[in-house]
Amino acid sequence: MRVISLAGSPRQPSRSTALLEVGERWLTARGVEVISYRLQDFAAEDLLFANFASPQLKQLIAQLESADGLIISTPVYKASFSGALKTLLDLLPERSLEHKVVLPLATAGSIGHMLAIDYALKPVLTSLKAQEVLQGVFADDTLVSDYQTFPPNLQPTLEERLLESLDNFYVALSRKPLIAARQRQTASV
Repeated sequence: MRVISLAGSPRQPSRSTALLEVGERWLTARGVEVISYRLQDFAAEDLLFANFASPQLKQLIAQLESADGLIISTPVYKASFSGALKTLLDLLPERSLEHKVVLPLATAGSIGHMLAIDYALKPVLTSLKAQEVLQGVFADDTLVSDYQTFPPNLQPTLEERLLESLDNFYVALSRKPLIAARQRQTASV
């Protein structure tokens, strides 16, 4: 299995990236190949001026084509996910998440933003034709501390929710080949 991880925070280190790093290591420990991307991997000019010929963008698109899933993290600013992340997602082809399982992660300064995943990020992921967008993990900033080094300090309730979501993500990735085989059988009949 291959998963792309995408850190959507314009700041490094960040709480949302710390959650993503926990997920990356969890998946790697289970034999999943994880290919990591950060917003900082892309030239700001390429994002700002919609450079579809950007070598970094082309590399991400090629990696997504062969991936089984995407784990994506973002901070929440002004009731929505990172604008820099939105700019990057806008440059992806319409079907770039087709046949992919996606696990979104988000952090924010207030629990008042807990629906940002459902009302802001999930519609964008769905428009990119994600096969399945799982229930995301939201954490207010008080639940993540010491995030400048690994491992971050996660409050026990957050850690439990994150590990449960990662387990669900892994199971969803594992059943992808079964779904694809059934679809091939149906198409050949």
